[in-house]
Amino acid sequence: MPLTSEPLRKLGFLTIGLFDEADPRRGHESTLEIIELGERLGFDSAWVRHRHLQYGISSPVAVLAAASQRTRRIELGTAVIPLGWENPLRLAEDLATVDLLSGGRLNPGVSVGPPMRYDEVKGALYPDTADSEDFSFERVRRLLGFVRGEPATGFSGVEGFEAFSNRVQPHSPGLGRRLWYGGGSLRSAKWAGEHGMNFLTSSVVKAEESEDFAEIQLSHIRAFRAHHPDGDRARVSQGLVVIPTDTASPEQRAKYEAYARKRTPRTASPQGPARMMFAPDLVGTSAEIAERLYAHAGFREVDEVAFALPFTFEHDDYVQILTDIATRLGPALGWRAAV
Repeated sequence: MPLTSEPLRKLGFLTIGLFDEADPRRGHESTLEIIELGERLGFDSAWVRHRHLQYGISSPVAVLAAASQRTRRIELGTAVIPLGWENPLRLAEDLATVDLLSGGRLNPGVSVGPPMRYDEVKGALYPDTADSEDFSFERVRRLLGFVRGEPATGFSGVEGFEAFSNRVQPHSPGLGRRLWYGGGSLRSAKWAGEHGMNFLTSSVVKAEESEDFAEIQLSHIRAFRAHHPDGDRARVSQGLVVIPTDTASPEQRAKYEAYARKRTPRTASPQGPARMMFAPDLVGTSAEIAERLYAHAGFREVDEVAFALPFTFEHDDYVQILTDIATRLGPALGWRAAV
């Protein structure tokens, strides 16, 4: 098996946190139990997705607030919060609060663009300003400023018995350096680099200069670092779907293979008007997955990952997958469990 020049330094995982509409608490508890398991297994980070008006985590910051009180070491991230649904000032307050409660372990990942199915939801989300809302990078820039302590108002001081600050409170030192941008295009990679963010690259990219997924991802990583003040030291995390089968039952292996097979056709060519490319799901033994990762141009460029768990599996499946990642795949990639 070929070896990269650097061992994998940080190993994380990403979960969507699905739940049954009839029993949403059970699904949220499952997500928290999975995060606790991740800490016990030595993972460096746990990340949650968002799902608005669906049956997945709609409030990732609230879920991570709960997770922060049930863990002590593992870093907690969002991948990603779509800022089209958020007020940057209010989100900055929530992020700083949870970061302080976690002891400085929060890694907020964000993205921009109109909310999904905007024409259907805009009347409820922005009844008076739907046509004038700005969903550009400016929304991220505002969040960055608030988190990093830039003034939010022109007034600070005491009025009556109340003291006022001109910047978001609480302020959490260091959080501004742990903000991530989830991007799938050259433009987003360059913007994130220019603004000193970290970069999340996932299993979806835009086919701009190539139709080879790994080549596209590599170009994004290099463009990000070329525009970042830290250059080659700028942090990038790769997030592919990996499903090791080392300790899986025959029934689990069959389910995993069927899941990946159903999703494979979309990886053959760019999809839709936006020409999105999807990475194949990696299913097999840890040794087989490690070999495929070492051959992946994007993976060879990073030293931290947040492997994505499949959307629709059962709790016991996630336990098996995470255990195999931590005890078999991670070590095959040169990673050592945190203690």
